[in-house]
Amino acid sequence: MHTQFVVGESSSSSNLSYDVFLSFRGEDTRKTFTGHLYTQLCQVGVNTFIDDEELRKGDLISTELEKAIEQSRVAIVVFSKKYSSSSWCLDELVKILDCRERLNQVVLPIFYDVDPSQVRKQTGSFGEALAKHKERLFGAERMEKWKAALTEAASLSGWDLQNMADGHESKFIGSIIKQVLQEVNQTPLDVAHYPIGLDSSIQDIELLLQSGCEHEVRMVGICGVGGIGKTTLAKAIYNRIFRQFGGCCCCFLSDIRSKAEELGLVKLQEKVLCQILKTKEFEVDSVVEGVNLIKARLGSKKVLIVLDDVDHRSQLESLTRERSWFGSGSVIIITTRDEQLLHGLTTNEIYRAKLLNENEAQQLFYRHAFNSLSPSQEYVELAQDIIKYSGGLPLALVTLGSHLQGRSVKEWRHEFKKLRAIPHCDIQKILQISFDGLDDNTQSVFLDIACAFHGCYVDEVTKTLNACGFYSESAISTLVQRNLLQRNCKLVMHDLVRYMGREIVRMESPRDCGKRSRLFNPQEVLDVLQGNKVVITRTQFICA
Repeated sequence: MHTQFVVGESSSSSNLSYDVFLSFRGEDTRKTFTGHLYTQLCQVGVNTFIDDEELRKGDLISTELEKAIEQSRVAIVVFSKKYSSSSWCLDELVKILDCRERLNQVVLPIFYDVDPSQVRKQTGSFGEALAKHKERLFGAERMEKWKAALTEAASLSGWDLQNMADGHESKFIGSIIKQVLQEVNQTPLDVAHYPIGLDSSIQDIELLLQSGCEHEVRMVGICGVGGIGKTTLAKAIYNRIFRQFGGCCCCFLSDIRSKAEELGLVKLQEKVLCQILKTKEFEVDSVVEGVNLIKARLGSKKVLIVLDDVDHRSQLESLTRERSWFGSGSVIIITTRDEQLLHGLTTNEIYRAKLLNENEAQQLFYRHAFNSLSPSQEYVELAQDIIKYSGGLPLALVTLGSHLQGRSVKEWRHEFKKLRAIPHCDIQKILQISFDGLDDNTQSVFLDIACAFHGCYVDEVTKTLNACGFYSESAISTLVQRNLLQRNCKLVMHDLVRYMGREIVRMESPRDCGKRSRLFNPQEVLDVLQGNKVVITRTQFICA
């Protein structure tokens, strides 16, 4: 049996107008139960849609109501004795369940003085109402949709007034309010202003999550070079599935690399426990105690945990080392630049994030540079040059597009000329994080390849570097694992990664190229040789 995840379209919070849509039979509960529920929802700040009787004219649900249903995070359906006597209510219910399937809308059924089995089986007042609808010659297809919707909705987890709070409405409403607040306060993460190129990757990861046994703890790693969109992808996946974990047993721990360095592992353990257990504070004295608490408190819970930007094994060891730490059906997603970290875990799958294709790259750049997919013709050629320079890396496309927005063609030419000599500082900063985490031997080999050996045969490079006293084989393997290098017969770097390495060398001595450890610009090589400025102890390679 396979694990089933609802993988609908999933609307972002910015597309929603309401927290809650109330579906109810007006003559039954508008001035009693539903009216009281609506008032209390508003009092606690829940933006709730309740219809006006003026909207209910004719036999078909109005477009205003359909729109309100689609733009609500949660739909509360109040089943009362006369609910099914209204074709409007039944059409609303069909629409609500459609939104549940397509948009992951949360549906909360309430059984107010009716037995859930009567709704599910269409007996009692519900069966009588459907029989009358049949006499009114409603179409067979519409009738079947109503019946299916009633059966499905009554099978969902909800509230039965007679079996909760001893039938006291005030306590009953209080428990509903508590659940609604839990749902609406667990909001989707902000993914990206223009989520271009995500769909195929989301589908790939959803397939990984759907494989395996139903009760298995799924552990999936997402790896790739800095700026390729690992965090964005992880957020998108989180938004697609977090409601399937009760809307509460979820934790997205961002930027673990810097937080572990700044706060320590114990604080990260506390954050995981606090977010999932919904407590403001959780005191952990040591990493060992934190591990024991995670196992004890989360071992029976179905949880969704995303660990974003992991860069050291200790972070995984202290937070999600074993699947047995979590309840059946849990999902653990890890993003990292270092693929080797994932091989050390019992991950089900490793997903290698992809660069954008040419069409996706153009769309993303145009959106950020022009707020349009149709720029002025005078910009097109320059835009294509910059898109090519970015090499499908989302970080570069977004950064450069935003940087150039609103500038003249002359300014674009000037900025692009500068880019070819000096990388944009924001791109350099993100990419250099991977370099800074390397040991001295691997850093040196990386810079040598960036400056002199890009596109060269592996055997020739290792032979040359080993002769210079480096351990090139292990360094190259590390660079491949950290997505800084591709190795087939030849060694190949993404252009922006190569430019990052060359910028590191340039910054060793920005004004005097003769004092740099490596030379790669032909004009600078000529200047140094003609000026007799070569410092043999510092300059390792001259690549004309």
